[in-house]
Amino acid sequence: MKDLINKSAGFNRIEFWAATTIFVFIVFFFITEGIDDVSNIRTPNRWYFEQARIPFYYYQHYFFPQLIRYTFLFLAFLLLNFMVVPQLLKGQSLARNIFLIIATLVAGGFVFGVTDTYLKNYLFENFSTEQEAYNSFFQNSFLYAFWLLLMFGLYSVIKYLGVYLLSNAEAIQQKYSFVTHAGLAAIVLWMISVFLLLVGDADGEFIVGWGMVFLSGILLYWYSIYTLIPESLGKKKPFLYYLGRAALVMLIAFLPISFLVLLFLHHAEAGFGFSLFNVAFQLLITAPLSWVLFKRQMQGKEEVFVLKKELGRSNANFDFLRSQINPHFLFNALNTIYGTAIQEKAERTSEGIERLGDMMRFMLQENMQEKISLAREIEYLNNYISLQKLRTDPNPNVQIQAEIEQPLIQKQIAPMLLIPFVENAFKHGISFREPSHIKVGLELRDSTLYFDVYNSRHQKKENDPEKDKSGIGLVNVKQRLQLLYPGRHELIIRETGKEFFVHLTIQLL
Repeated sequence: MKDLINKSAGFNRIEFWAATTIFVFIVFFFITEGIDDVSNIRTPNRWYFEQARIPFYYYQHYFFPQLIRYTFLFLAFLLLNFMVVPQLLKGQSLARNIFLIIATLVAGGFVFGVTDTYLKNYLFENFSTEQEAYNSFFQNSFLYAFWLLLMFGLYSVIKYLGVYLLSNAEAIQQKYSFVTHAGLAAIVLWMISVFLLLVGDADGEFIVGWGMVFLSGILLYWYSIYTLIPESLGKKKPFLYYLGRAALVMLIAFLPISFLVLLFLHHAEAGFGFSLFNVAFQLLITAPLSWVLFKRQMQGKEEVFVLKKELGRSNANFDFLRSQINPHFLFNALNTIYGTAIQEKAERTSEGIERLGDMMRFMLQENMQEKISLAREIEYLNNYISLQKLRTDPNPNVQIQAEIEQPLIQKQIAPMLLIPFVENAFKHGISFREPSHIKVGLELRDSTLYFDVYNSRHQKKENDPEKDKSGIGLVNVKQRLQLLYPGRHELIIRETGKEFFVHLTIQLL
């Protein structure tokens, strides 16, 4: 909830300036109206005073009462919207904020009651006593204040629901592909517009009509983007085919919408009239607009995808090239070979030099190719593990197990896609002072590669120069997998304080 409040900070600034602007315009309107004698004559409630034959004084019976009401509404909105509600959602100062809500309600009832005795002074003659008139005014004013408080509560729900939807639009779209950012924004706009019409005491028929037409347009847009338009693209005349199917959908929805309108208005002609207008509006406005938006969206996605793929591949290749020239690893390898040469005069030294030469040749020549044979990638993997074993085999605390099967069929794979996981295992999983283990498994079944790395974890010392370095990094590998094998791979990474596990499957074509 705190995160939601933080995300609404930008919207709060818009609210504040919008409310302040409206209030300033209202004050400016009243001041200019008070100066203009013609406007005084046209004051809305003047006619009621004249009908009741009661003297009407502009400032006493209209200007100051209305100005006080609007000033109170502005201040109450600032208090509740920017202090009380955020603190309540954070669970802060519960008792104080409940008191402020009750105090605002009471103050509102009192302010509306007092101002009504001036704005509606012409009604006093309808009551037998003054006390009866005051009781009626203040009873209605407290009910009005309570209704405004309920409307503000509804507004707050709409506001935070809208902020949540818009801030999580990408996550929602990943789960429900038919939901678009534009569609969510339209839903929020629809809720706010209906709310404003309710608060503004607009005509009931207009509210129902607006609500139905707007909501129907959003639903048709979603259905068009997700189903109607994609299914129409393969036809000879896709737009006409899509428009025909949209017309069929609206004809099917004609009676249900008529009955919904009828439930609110209790008027058969109004229900059918609104529904007929809705069909025409959606077919002439919403359907063509949805088609245009879909086309622009697809064009934009294609351009962004191509740019991201090329940029991502360039960055990834650059990072790989830079990371492979790793002096720390090369010096360690050479030091290992030098130590081995002192202990054993020929065999292990020659093996280490040969494997290191193969690895360097691979990094300089084949690393920059788009695809290489899986067998060659496995050969590099084996060379790396064998070279690391030269320095770990003498230590009984270190257990390294590699079960890497040679592929029986020829398959291509992006270079240097598997080694980062093994490099990460040796970097964080080996300690010459504590029991350590690494297990690497690889097999190819049909055209699916299964690759597993399981290793212990050890914290680096504070003075270790490699402590805060991640080498190639798992983030880079994830990026390459997304770019090179979208929808054709699964990467599962699990870790605890003592162990690290990687399971990768790739469908190789």
